[in-house]
Amino acid sequence: MLPLDTLGLSATVTDSGITAPDYQTILQQLTGYFRQIYGRECYLSPDSKDGQMIAIYALALHDANNAVIAAYNSFSPMTSTGAALSNTVAINGITRHASGYSQADVLLTGQVGTVITHGSVSDRNGQTWRLPERVTFDTHGEARVTAVCTAAGNITAAPGDISDIATPTRGWQTVTNPAAATPGRPVERDSALRARQKKSVALPSRTVLDGIQGAVSLLPGVVRLRGFENDTGETDKNGLPAHAIAMIVAKCLRI
Repeated sequence: MLPLDTLGLSATVTDSGITAPDYQTILQQLTGYFRQIYGRECYLSPDSKDGQMIAIYALALHDANNAVIAAYNSFSPMTSTGAALSNTVAINGITRHASGYSQADVLLTGQVGTVITHGSVSDRNGQTWRLPERVTFDTHGEARVTAVCTAAGNITAAPGDISDIATPTRGWQTVTNPAAATPGRPVERDSALRARQKKSVALPSRTVLDGIQGAVSLLPGVVRLRGFENDTGETDKNGLPAHAIAMIVAKCLRI
């Protein structure tokens, strides 16, 4: 008779957290149970049909255990990842920062009065940059506009990299970017979102400084900050006036 209550094949939750046997352990235990049922002399090697069937059972149990562990970990911002982390931090009233798009100021040259509609250009790396919906060359045969990269994230372009016309138009001759592009913002990483969530819980703190830091950390684009407080009656060594608070904030450009 098999010990159905103590097979040791499933994930287990204890005071220390959740644990589960690995695939090889599950396979070995299943093989042992099959031999208890059908006899020690049964052939269960990997090249046998029964051995392959046991391996399928073991893999199914292993996958189910991993799914349970992932679900268990998704309830904490310290262990959840991806979409689960985005859902978890919503409890604190924050959301994952979405990605932004790189921008570059480009100089177009061509015949006076030429109109470009829904035009685009490309750089030496093959990235496409979208021009404004309608661009018209001035009396000098030039147009200076801002091109937006069609791919989200931290796409860079050094001066002169954007030099190809992706949508040829009669009267349009050249394109270049005199200055480097302004990189867009990549999707906020899990580690950065966890750090922001940790700061956000300081909002209901007992000290004014912690509360202000928690509120400032939630502002769009804030990536780093540090607060200083002078609760004395004189200007301190940092030049902070008496009874004052100062915040130093590093902010990412929002595109």
